[in-house]
Amino acid sequence: MSTKKGSEKELLWQSRFSEPFDREALLFSSSVDVDKVLYQEDIKGSIAHVTMLSEEAILPVEEARLIIEGLEEIEQEISSGALVPDWEDEDIHTVIENRLKEKIGPIAGKMHSGRSRNDQVATDTRLYLKRTIDELRSALDALKSLLLEKAETYRHTIIFGYTHLQRAQPISAGHYYLSYFNMFLRDNQRLDDLFKRVDISPLGAAAFAGSTLQLNAQRSMELLDFSTLFENSIDAVSDRDIIIEFISACSIIMMHLSRFCEDLILWSSSEFNYLEISDAFATGSSIMPQKKNADIAELVRGKTGRVYGDLINILTIMKGLPLSYNRDMQEDKPPLFDAAKSTISSVRIFSKMLAHTKLNEERLTKLTAEDLSLSTEIAEYLVRKNLPFRDAHRITGKIVSHAIESATSLPNIPLETYRSFSELFDSDLYDALQPEASVNTKQSHGSTSFSSVDEQIKNARKKLNR
Repeated sequence: MSTKKGSEKELLWQSRFSEPFDREALLFSSSVDVDKVLYQEDIKGSIAHVTMLSEEAILPVEEARLIIEGLEEIEQEISSGALVPDWEDEDIHTVIENRLKEKIGPIAGKMHSGRSRNDQVATDTRLYLKRTIDELRSALDALKSLLLEKAETYRHTIIFGYTHLQRAQPISAGHYYLSYFNMFLRDNQRLDDLFKRVDISPLGAAAFAGSTLQLNAQRSMELLDFSTLFENSIDAVSDRDIIIEFISACSIIMMHLSRFCEDLILWSSSEFNYLEISDAFATGSSIMPQKKNADIAELVRGKTGRVYGDLINILTIMKGLPLSYNRDMQEDKPPLFDAAKSTISSVRIFSKMLAHTKLNEERLTKLTAEDLSLSTEIAEYLVRKNLPFRDAHRITGKIVSHAIESATSLPNIPLETYRSFSELFDSDLYDALQPEASVNTKQSHGSTSFSSVDEQIKNARKKLNR
């Protein structure tokens, strides 16, 4: 089954015009291939509107019943694939109303009493965003739970912390995973805050000035489970800031994922070999049999640019539009749907991939014990001996140069050599030149010590369960 074709096609706005709409222009302006995603939201909004019209005696009860039953049947037809929207239907709202007219006749036209496509689309969009934000929050919650598991598993595993992509200091791997937990926690908080601005019903604003009919917008709001009602009918239909804010939130989420992916790509390479990504989330080369490519991580990193593009897209669409509604706003759906799909799928597949990674603990133990990243411990050792930090830093720099020139790790430099740089050095220096000691001497708030990480895990679990 499909909607009517050719000359029988009815455009809901065409009654004022004497000439048929140019078919090429109709193809250019049709959005049904995109906004068909909103069919459930559109039907839900129409049922609420018709219910309100009936309760306010604007629409007879029996006619409201016929319309609602017809809409429910149409929802099943679209869901099952029995009703296939055609580009000549212009948009999903036309698909549904034309099909309803086929089913129940001219009564279908009463469904639109007191309503414009402007507040209809605004309502559909907000309902879609509520559903999508919930879906994205759920995906982020699953990722945060996984990060807590990783933090607990590897809380006593020591890895390198980096600055400028240079080995900086030894840290707890749990501390590393918790850093991303906190980033994604803030991402969730941004969505929570956005949800309050999305959860506003625009239904009843009509085209932009309201309606002469005695509509009960409060009742429509309740039927659609919105928390509050629009204050200004122009604003209700003419802004898309919630879409901009949603895609902005998606962009930040994708940025966090992309940075994480960059670490995984580097760390899984032969040059680093700090971790292993499961074969199920890697690909080979068509010509080089030895290769194992972190393609899933690379694709998530790549899709980040796509979501950024969606944000620039919607910002550019909106930047020059006079109030109130303009047809340009039809173009808000492609970036919205693309950003939502790209971000939700990226969070989900990244979580699945991360669950199937493991740290190469044996290699990390060897590397961190011998690395120059322990040099900060030498400087702070001298500071604890009451030497000014700048002097301690200068002395330590000379020791590092000596270690490089002599190809000797810091723990293997003899005490007499250390004392040649400063008489403040004693045998207790070697206690500080152990990765675990380096980690556990960090006692400031939120630091990488094992005890601090344990406390962070406990606090993170409380935040996760809120």
